[in-house]
Amino acid sequence: MRPLLATTAAAGLAGLGAGAAAHVWARHVEVHRYTLREIELRILPPGARTRRLLHISDIHLMPQQHRKLAFLEYLAALRPHLVIDTGDNIASAASVPVLAQALDPLLRRPGAFVMGSNDMYQPAPKNPARYLLPDARPEGLTERTEPDLPTQELARRLSEHGWKDLTNARASIELGGLEIRLVGVDDPHLDRDEIPPAADPAPPAPAHGNVLRLGVAHAPYRRVLDGFVADGADLILAGHTHGGQLRVPGVGALVTNCDLPRQQARGLSHRQGVPLHVSAGLGASPYSDYRLFTPPEATLLTLRAPRPGQGS
Repeated sequence: MRPLLATTAAAGLAGLGAGAAAHVWARHVEVHRYTLREIELRILPPGARTRRLLHISDIHLMPQQHRKLAFLEYLAALRPHLVIDTGDNIASAASVPVLAQALDPLLRRPGAFVMGSNDMYQPAPKNPARYLLPDARPEGLTERTEPDLPTQELARRLSEHGWKDLTNARASIELGGLEIRLVGVDDPHLDRDEIPPAADPAPPAPAHGNVLRLGVAHAPYRRVLDGFVADGADLILAGHTHGGQLRVPGVGALVTNCDLPRQQARGLSHRQGVPLHVSAGLGASPYSDYRLFTPPEATLLTLRAPRPGQGS
């Protein structure tokens, strides 16, 4: 064989080997590397006590995913003061009671949730090339009406111990002297988002003055983030992107499945100066259950007051 042909053949074989190794890693290893990320934010009012916020998202649970269920049960040991769930919890109707059992200790702590499209509609095979299009949503997705998953049962299970349903809704949670004012929307990926008007355009602060405003959505479309900013959010929480699901070293996420810039597909960034946390989530559709350089995750955000002299 001529040297050039030999070199080309060797390079081709090496490429095939690397691709096969990446597939095995993404499909059978990294998808089970459940990770707890920790972030500190100094966004509480001066003098407020530290609070721990657990952000979970995109569980996409199938009942037989025992390692994922074990990780969800582990998260309760963190004893967060507040839990925010940004949707896409299930991947089948049979997952609802299994999810509720795994989350039970967390459901008994203060919390709130929004739904994603996968809490409403059965997952289906998709052409991965669609994610490279300007609008990756399958044709007719936003026209679907009645869910074919037990969405109302899921909402009942998530709220039966006090979690707030933020489907185009506002709510308030008192955390020992800190008032959490929440506003959430139905899934923007389905064009169902509508930030509800405030009952009072300028609700009075409590006597102690300690208020934290959270904006909560499943899919971080820019129109929704800007709406939360205009609404006065101190922190915005979302999921949906799976961190890109496939990331390339030196490049990062290839797609976000929404109009959020790729560099904001995972972790902490800002939108018009407001902290934005996008969770890479804990799962994916059973038809595309793989991850590369973005392991499944939950995030514990430690919220603190400014340092003395730092200001708010």
